[in-house]
Amino acid sequence: MGPETTIEAEITVRRALELPALRRGLPEVVAGADGLDGPVRWVHAGEVPNIASLLKGGELLLTTGLGLGTRPTELRSFVRDLADRRIAALVVELGARFTTLPPALADAARECGLTLIQLHREVPYVTVTEEIHTEIVNSHYTLLRRADALIRRCTDALLRGGGAPEVLRLLADFTGNPLCLESADGSPLYAAGPQGDDGPADADPLLAWEGLRDTGVRVDVPGGGSGPDAVRARLVLLPVNSPAAPVHRIAAARAADLLAVVMLQSRQEEVLAARGRGDFLADLAEGRVSAAEAPGQARLLGFRPGGDPVLPVVMRLPSGLVSDGGWAVLAQALREELTALGVPVLLGVRPVEGRVPLLVALRAGRAREALADRVAQALHTGVARAGLDRPAAARPVVVVGTAGEWAAAGSGLRHAAQAAAAAQGLPHQPWYDARRLDIELLLWRMREHGGEEVLADFVTRAIGPLLSHDKAARQPLLPTLEAYLASAGRKAETARALNVNRQTLYDRLARIAHLLGTDLDDPQTVLGLRLALRARRHAEKG
Repeated sequence: MGPETTIEAEITVRRALELPALRRGLPEVVAGADGLDGPVRWVHAGEVPNIASLLKGGELLLTTGLGLGTRPTELRSFVRDLADRRIAALVVELGARFTTLPPALADAARECGLTLIQLHREVPYVTVTEEIHTEIVNSHYTLLRRADALIRRCTDALLRGGGAPEVLRLLADFTGNPLCLESADGSPLYAAGPQGDDGPADADPLLAWEGLRDTGVRVDVPGGGSGPDAVRARLVLLPVNSPAAPVHRIAAARAADLLAVVMLQSRQEEVLAARGRGDFLADLAEGRVSAAEAPGQARLLGFRPGGDPVLPVVMRLPSGLVSDGGWAVLAQALREELTALGVPVLLGVRPVEGRVPLLVALRAGRAREALADRVAQALHTGVARAGLDRPAAARPVVVVGTAGEWAAAGSGLRHAAQAAAAAQGLPHQPWYDARRLDIELLLWRMREHGGEEVLADFVTRAIGPLLSHDKAARQPLLPTLEAYLASAGRKAETARALNVNRQTLYDRLARIAHLLGTDLDDPQTVLGLRLALRARRHAEKG
């Protein structure tokens, strides 16, 4: 869905002149032609000198001029007062008072920038008023229908399991501009931009918020309380591609009410902010944020590592471990645990992918491994605090990348995320080094890109006879092969790991060698068997 492109804000002066009632008066624009596209809020007719005091702005004022003074100074003062009220236009009907407009009236209108129109024929003002007011009401009704259609799409998104970010993205598409949801203290919670045909628009919503937040249109998200609690958050419409039209303001106000209901859930601000940071980290990993832009955007999100290297870390959670409502609790628990590290951390969540990406500042003199230990411990503790701890087979996987400058942060996050996916099902460790998972990653990528059959064939050729034997045998041999390879072929260590005597081990290894028709002391054979055991795990996932 692309941004709205046909915005008719409301009836304009130009449109009013095109309606039959005024068109019959043969209107002629005398001054202020550049105001013809200004909006008409209402129509008023009057013949009193101080009529400006009765107006609120945006009116189309109809008059015959009977209430105007005769002196030029009076005419100029009359025009200046109307201009100060910011009326839409002054329409003077010739005949009853003037046969031609006084020069002082026209000159004053030009000086003040007031749109001045003269009618060469008499028109019934009641007909003009009814016709324009009907047009205004119809225009407002059209705007309300379009805003209602957006709110229905937002409601559908929420009923399908979406959250506030989906509402904000739909609103950004509708307005054709970026927008940001701020917390009550003015910090960004979540920024969204319109999606074009080829993906996100060029203007980064977070940078747009930084540059235009003071000129954007603000809409309060009600908090349900009074005093400081009256406002829960604020929507800021950012005029990057075009000013906010009335239909955008109407839609934003209705979306704000919808967001208020969503945010009544506990800690919604926390999970919104975490999702916003997760989107930034995902964009960085996928190259949608350049290394030059990244530090500035990270600073807006509260991450200031200074000149220190940044360490990419990704935690991958088992499918179904976190419910939709559990992400807020998890984000809060992780943030509190990571804050205790005493170093800058940028924590995000990606609920759809089940990932928690983060960047951690590696202070000078700190060892990468020591920091990785502390970060992993904080992440696992946070998961347990959120009530999501599970047996080792279903525990989260934490992968730590290589520390480096911002230029390497994106690729480091991407590598860590892919390695975390590849590491699912490995024997549990507090954290894995992304650099040591390259073989797992290679096999995982093969499976992800349609290589399941290739992996399955490789596994069948390498260890198929052994797998067939174990299906019918009372004493499976595969654990013996796994222990033997894990101990790098050291038989005494393998026997201790299996809690068997050496002769029993020798007999089992001989049977394995016979079944596979190979030499377990050959280095190439051992390498192939290692790969086959790893490939088996990925092939079984496929």
